[in-house]
Amino acid sequence: MNIFSGLDEIVQEKYPLSQCTWYGLGGPADYFITPRTLDELKDIAIRCKEHNMPIRVLGFGSNLLVSDDGVKGAVIKLDAEQFSETTFDGTKVTAWSGAELAKLVLASVEKGLAGLESLTGIPGSVGGSVKMNAGGNFGDLGSAVEKVTLMDNTGAVFEKSKPELVFDYRSTNITAPFILNATFQLTEADPEHILRTVKEIWMYKKNNQPLNTKNSGCIFKNPRGMSAGAMIDRAGLKGLQVGGAKVSDKHANFIVAEKDCKSKDVLRLIESVQQRVKEHFDVELEIEIEIWQ
Repeated sequence: MNIFSGLDEIVQEKYPLSQCTWYGLGGPADYFITPRTLDELKDIAIRCKEHNMPIRVLGFGSNLLVSDDGVKGAVIKLDAEQFSETTFDGTKVTAWSGAELAKLVLASVEKGLAGLESLTGIPGSVGGSVKMNAGGNFGDLGSAVEKVTLMDNTGAVFEKSKPELVFDYRSTNITAPFILNATFQLTEADPEHILRTVKEIWMYKKNNQPLNTKNSGCIFKNPRGMSAGAMIDRAGLKGLQVGGAKVSDKHANFIVAEKDCKSKDVLRLIESVQQRVKEHFDVELEIEIEIWQ
């Protein structure tokens, strides 16, 4: 008996995850589930727990590499209307996990609210961005987060606020499998001034990052006080290629997927870059992207 009996409208088997990632790579998920309501999500969480089925939550797939063999268990994507809402209340905004970060940034700017403009040009869902504390040279998301609403694997819903809620470099202390929404505390500011900042950040990224390629953003975390991209560049690795995976000529901390690329090519290239940087600088680069194997 299928453990998701009765949920045929929202469950697909052997679903190709390559359709869901910016890399366009990866094999199938045993089950791909798109719940429409909190009740359906709770039902799924309980069934998975009862059957010891692994759960993975998929955002926009912009920071993700999926194995060529795919993944076991259930992959859950919260992109239904209920999980994509955004509401403003004065200087606070609550965005659900399936909302698009880029649209949230622009909506905040239009309302004259500052605090998220540093996230300009970062793709992804709100849920995924909170989970990894998305950010870059100009700031990170965690600095604006006031609280998050979470669901555990029993279907229980609860909130976590600062200081109990801790954001670190590309990480948080959130362990619950489901981030339902996040509330951000913003500040009033001149919309034209914020928009200028957005344009400056966007132009910087356009000039320095391979935006029109298949990639998953920065592959490696920056070691404390150092730039991973600069180290990879200084090690002479720009343009290094394994199969269809190539270190970007524009920004060395990006690995782009070219024709006929496989996930295994990206993984092998990641290992080669780590090894060469270790040889040159005696620094072990940590992976920033999420890898599902």
